[in-house]
Amino acid sequence: QVQLVESGGGLVQAGGSLRLSCAASGSTFTNYAMGWFRQAPGKEREFVALIGRSGGSTYYADSVKGRFTISRNNAKNTVYLQMNSLNAEDTAVYYCAADPTGTIATMIRGGFASWGQGTQVTVSS
Repeated sequence: QVQLVESGGGLVQAGGSLRLSCAASGSTFTNYAMGWFRQAPGKEREFVALIGRSGGSTYYADSVKGRFTISRNNAKNTVYLQMNSLNAEDTAVYYCAADPTGTIATMIRGGFASWGQGTQVTVSS
């Protein structure tokens, strides 16, 4: 099973940008579709973005479309989430996830096999 470690979180002012990284190890990275989810205090975890195994297909939540970009570097076993035009509603713990076999619909609902420990993103207004 793949192990995932997120990094890049922190405190940023509204309107600013952050890039999250998620390094994968322990399994063949290209076997996995990768996703980002987030959970704000008192709220349920929600889907943010998803990228296919080759990087050719991407999916986004409506709330981040046009502001966030998911990408992957298969040579570095890493998936990224570039976040621009951040606002206070983006404050959350962001989690990286990986799955080898799920359908897009299942993964968007949170059906990933492996999860990272999360990284905190705080946007000050």
